[in-house]
Amino acid sequence: MKIEKNTVVSLRYKLTDAQNNIIEEPDSPMVYLHGGYEGTFPKIENLLDGQDVGYEASIQLEPSEAFGEYDPELLKIEPRARFPEPLEVGMQFEGVPDEEVEDDGDEDEEPLIYTVTDVADSQVVLDGNHPLAGMALRFWVQVEDIRTATDEEIENRHPEGAEAFAFGMPDDLDDGEDDSADPISQPGGSSPTLH
Repeated sequence: MKIEKNTVVSLRYKLTDAQNNIIEEPDSPMVYLHGGYEGTFPKIENLLDGQDVGYEASIQLEPSEAFGEYDPELLKIEPRARFPEPLEVGMQFEGVPDEEVEDDGDEDEEPLIYTVTDVADSQVVLDGNHPLAGMALRFWVQVEDIRTATDEEIENRHPEGAEAFAFGMPDDLDDGEDDSADPISQPGGSSPTLH
């Protein structure tokens, strides 16, 4: 069977930076629904389209093809009193507490995830950029398995039992309307995964 739209692909991969420093090399394969369902990066999908089990390749993604350029506007300094204790570098929050929410009518936009990058006596530095923003990334990929997707998987836009993949980000975000800065990940918590 070849990889085509509406096939479920099991993919072994290794992610490195442009200097070949390993960022991630998981023990288990990434499983995604092929065909534009945002299960992986478009450039990787294009590379894999029409390939068989056992296909192996390396590919480089520039920042614009992966997690985007680093945006200094997403760096915030907030009063430490707004955050729960204990507060550690590496903790992640959905939104910023008491942040003014602009109502621009786009309710589908996901709230930003901020990572604590520095903690001082009275202030906290937060970064809303993806941890891999601004980086060129190199992927080594190997196709481990291919199967036809079920109707339910196609309707849900992802393989059964598979979560969305997002390197360096939490696996499961709360879809609630609460805009408070509840911690969603502790340092060393969920392992980074691909989106």
